[in-house]
Amino acid sequence: MSQPLVPALRTLAILAALPYLTLKVAWIAGSHLGIPAGSSLLEHRGTMIFANSLTLLMDASVIVLALLLTRPWGLRSPAWLLTLPMWAATGLLTPIMIGFPLQLLIKALGGSINEPSTQSGEGDGAFLDSWVFGVVYGGFIVQGLALGALFVRYARDRWGHVWRGRAGDPPRARATGHRGVQRGAALAAALLALAPMTMHLLWVTGSTVGLSEARAGERTTDFYALEALDMIYLGSAVAGGLLLAFRAFRWLPVLPVKVPLALAWVGSGAVACWGGWLLFASVGGTDDISRQPTAAMLLTYSVQMIAGMLVATVGVGFLRERAGAAGQVAADRHPA
Repeated sequence: MSQPLVPALRTLAILAALPYLTLKVAWIAGSHLGIPAGSSLLEHRGTMIFANSLTLLMDASVIVLALLLTRPWGLRSPAWLLTLPMWAATGLLTPIMIGFPLQLLIKALGGSINEPSTQSGEGDGAFLDSWVFGVVYGGFIVQGLALGALFVRYARDRWGHVWRGRAGDPPRARATGHRGVQRGAALAAALLALAPMTMHLLWVTGSTVGLSEARAGERTTDFYALEALDMIYLGSAVAGGLLLAFRAFRWLPVLPVKVPLALAWVGSGAVACWGGWLLFASVGGTDDISRQPTAAMLLTYSVQMIAGMLVATVGVGFLRERAGAAGQVAADRHPA
């Protein structure tokens, strides 16, 4: 990436966050901008303020990340201060970046999509004006592209020695007890993932087992496409975790190390963060019994979250091991 592109991408990421932040501030202040009369959002003022305050802080972190990734002081920040929110941003934004354009494509090809602007917790009132989703999701996609490009550049400059190379020639590392922990975590994640994978498979093939009454009635073409994507995210997380923990990618010496790392990073983020978000959103509940999440839905969200977090720990352990190995190699070559 050329140096002049860096400030341009930083500015783009910040500007893309402003419409969402503006809406959140307006709603917290009591404005009904983009919220039609009769929307369920207007029924619980306290809950709305809390939820909007939380998501306001989440999107404001995009601005902080854009600065961390592009300013000199960002290279001196603790690794966790950047990687944890960046992993969460990847997990939350990736399904939107893929799912929203896919929904538009399905609609353009004549398929049916579940329009959020026509939903309501109860009654026939619209949930939000349709333009809100275009503005918000469009902004999320731009944020994801800009932050993703900046993060790849940042990671290459700061940690490139850890994830460069191919699977056939990783730095030699001394086996430790931590590797057993990684393998246990990867196996546990793979076993746990069977439960949500089974539910998504049932739903993508037309079954209504475990779905709430309202969710079952809202199944449209995009519902099945998004369920298939959820299976892909789960599969990516599990595959990446197993490849990293068991060093199975050594069987494929031409495979770049960055491939299993990317699978684990994106897959674990998507299933953990969205599983956690859907679980959190379910806690508030709804007055409409038909929309209350079932035990199967709550279990699916919970297990996805746990499996994703387990894969994330595998990735952290793998990177620490390679970083330590690279440091040992450097010390051997240049002894004090």
